[in-house]
Amino acid sequence: VQLQASGGGMAQAGDSLRLSCKGSDPTFRRYVIGWFRQFPSKEREFVAVVSWSGAMTAYTDSVKGRLTISRDIAENTVYLQMNSLKPEDTAVYFCAASLWTTTDRLPSRENEFHAWGQGTLVTVSS
Repeated sequence: VQLQASGGGMAQAGDSLRLSCKGSDPTFRRYVIGWFRQFPSKEREFVAVVSWSGAMTAYTDSVKGRLTISRDIAENTVYLQMNSLKPEDTAVYFCAASLWTTTDRLPSRENEFHAWGQGTLVTVSS
């Protein structure tokens, strides 16, 4: 599956942005989709993940209550709604796909995902 991330841009602290990750074909709906971000320091971290059905989600602690991941199965798209943006959210955001089958948790490590989009830059100024 190929992934196309979009929606990044420049924002002020407190603003909102919505990132999109669109799948290239209908098999997209079989994949668990996650968002990661890479900071200017080059460190990459897990942000959020959604199950293939959309029923299960997980987030890193620093974004809970501000960022929401969801998926539109009909549109073959996963969204990351980003509210109350902070300068520390500045990063390149990547979406990634996983054929995850374990039911006790969702994937959150880079090596648990095998297909990646190209990244979209989010810059938040204070």
